[in-house]
Formats: sequence, C-alpha cells, structure tokens
Amino acid sequence: MVKHVILWTLKEEYSREEKESIKAGIKEGLEGLKGQIPGLLDIKVNVNGLSSSNADLMLDSTFENEDALKTYAKHPAHVAVADGKVRPYTASRTCLDYEV
Repeated sequence: MVKHVILWTLKEEYSREEKESIKAGIKEGLEGLKGQIPGLLDIKVNVNGLSSSNADLMLDSTFENEDALKTYAKHPAHVAVADGKVRPYTASRTCLDYEV
C-alpha cells in the first residue's frame, strides 16, 4: 500500500470564516472521491488542527500501490476537485508519499 499525505496552508487574504468555508469545501470534495477512483482505498481530510499547527489542513489517503496513486493524480474527478476547490485557495503544499 501507498500513503499520500499533503499539508496545505491557505492564502492569508481570507478571513477566519472564509477559511472555514474553504476547508469544508476541500474536505467535502476530496472525501467525495472515495469509490470513484480505482485503487483509492481511503481518503480523509483533517481541518481541525491544533493552534500549534503551521498548516491549515491535511489530506491523508491510502492507495493499493504507486500506480493507483498515479491514476488518482490524473483522474478527471480528482483534477476537478484540485482545480476548483484546492489550488485557487492554497498558498503552499507539502507532500509525502510512502509505502506501508
């Protein structure tokens, strides 16, 4: 199995209320991909970090293998969520992919 973990920081221009709405939209969009993409076993978005955090939200996803992760990256449903709900609002992205 392969884990795909991403940490995002939202753009600073948004108010607290706007950030909460954006995070909810990202969570809904990404978690809604479960069952749509072959090889995607689990996908969760954590939007409730502690005050000690320096990221706004985290994606924690699990794939059958590295090929399934590559399929996910190009899948039209994922690309639509990434382009519509994630990329326009994020200032930074950090990714770690690893085998379990």
